Amino acid sequence: MERLIKAWQNSVRAFRKLSVSERAFQQELGLLAVAIPAAWFLSTSWRGYWLLVGAVLLLIMVEVLNTGIEAACDAVSREFDIDIQLAKDCGSLAVLISVVLAMIVWGLAIVEAVSGGTL
Repeated sequence: MERLIKAWQNSVRAFRKLSVSERAFQQELGLLAVAIPAAWFLSTSWRGYWLLVGAVLLLIMVEVLNTGIEAACDAVSREFDIDIQLAKDCGSLAVLISVVLAMIVWGLAIVEAVSGGTL
């Protein structure tokens, strides 16, 4: 149980730090705040609702991992290194892929809502 409490405390500390200092994380939290009610109106099932909200949560999760990669790389060296650049670029690509995935999921939901289909 102590391990879970420590993990929770570490997670809260990271959330607070990112909420204050990371602009991308702040924007994605804002997106989540909009997505939660918007998904309610767009979806016709709980499965559809959680798919829409989950796509945004996945984006936030990938952003958190990318920030962790960047922090670890910066802790190793702030000098240019091709391997560090690759690690940071891969993290950025992962964020981009999750943005595209979220856009596809939300785009399909909007098209289905407008056309009268179901998600």
